[in-house]
Amino acid sequence: MTRLTHLDKDGAARMVDVSAKAITARQAIASGRIDMSADAASAIADGLVKKGDVLAVARVAGIMAAKRTADLIPLCHPIPLSAVTVDFALDDHGVTVTATARTAGQTGVEMEALTAASTALLTIYDMAKALDKAMVIGAIRLESKSGGKSGDWHRAS
Repeated sequence: MTRLTHLDKDGAARMVDVSAKAITARQAIASGRIDMSADAASAIADGLVKKGDVLAVARVAGIMAAKRTADLIPLCHPIPLSAVTVDFALDDHGVTVTATARTAGQTGVEMEALTAASTALLTIYDMAKALDKAMVIGAIRLESKSGGKSGDWHRAS
């Protein structure tokens, strides 16, 4: 079995020492989905949600969350992000969020991309909950990562 890097020899949690790792360009893409009623999806698409522009607020929330990942996930390293993007694909029954995080550093940005996608989805829920309290958030996952010692990885379709 592969040894978990976030555990020391005694099984205690630890922050991984990345000081000997090379600085490389790294990118991670994560996605997730929120399903909702056709009326809620239409209101978001048409900009008719009373709280304001749902997707604009969700985009900013996702970017802000990526920048605060180390404050939320205990063993994540605080890393300098080069870029974070949050994109949306709307359809008749929901929104798919895709978040991309980039850095040049000694550790990856998978958690930053996942945090951005998750927070954007939660923000959509918050902004539109008056229209549909039964919305369902799911399918949050890493789509791909590049850079670093382990190289590139892409989710199998």
